[in-house]
Amino acid sequence: MSMGGARPLHPGRWLGVPLLISVLATVVFAAPIRIYGLQLPEPVFAMVPAFAWALIRPSILAPFALLFLGLFLDVFWGGATGLWGLSLLVAYATALAGRNMMTGQSRPIMWAWFSGVTGVAMIAGFLFTMLDSLAMPSLLAVFWQFLVTALLFPFAHRLIDRFEDADVRFR
Repeated sequence: MSMGGARPLHPGRWLGVPLLISVLATVVFAAPIRIYGLQLPEPVFAMVPAFAWALIRPSILAPFALLFLGLFLDVFWGGATGLWGLSLLVAYATALAGRNMMTGQSRPIMWAWFSGVTGVAMIAGFLFTMLDSLAMPSLLAVFWQFLVTALLFPFAHRLIDRFEDADVRFR
C-alpha cells in the first residue's frame, strides 16, 4: 500500500484521539487562570469532533462517543445531566443532515457551516437549560461561548482533512 493511498480507518485514531484531546483541552481551559482580571474563555471543544465525525464517516460509534463526551462536560461543568450530550447529538445530526451539501466546499463556506451547526447546538442547549431550570440563561454568556467555539473551526478542518479520504467505502 502506498503512503498516498487510503488506509483502513481505525476507531482509536479518528474517534479516540480527538475525544481525548477535547477532554484535555476542556480541563486546561477550565483552569482558574486570570490574565488582567479576565478568565480564559470556555469553548465547547467537543463541537470540533461533533462536526468533523459527521463529515468524515457516518458511524454508529460517533454518537456514542459524543454522548460520553457530553456527559463528561455535564459532570465537569456541573450542568444538568444530559444537557451537553443531547446538544452534541443535535450538532452531529445537523452536520450529518447537511453532509452532502458540505462535501467539496471551500474553507470559508465550511467555517460558515461549522458556525451554523455550533449555533444550532447552542440554541438547543439554551432551550434545554430553559426547560430544565425554568429560568433564562444569560444570552451574553451563550453568545460569547458560541463565538469562541466558532473560532475552533481550524481544528475541525484539520481533523476532516486528515481522515476525509481514509475510508473510500463511504465516498
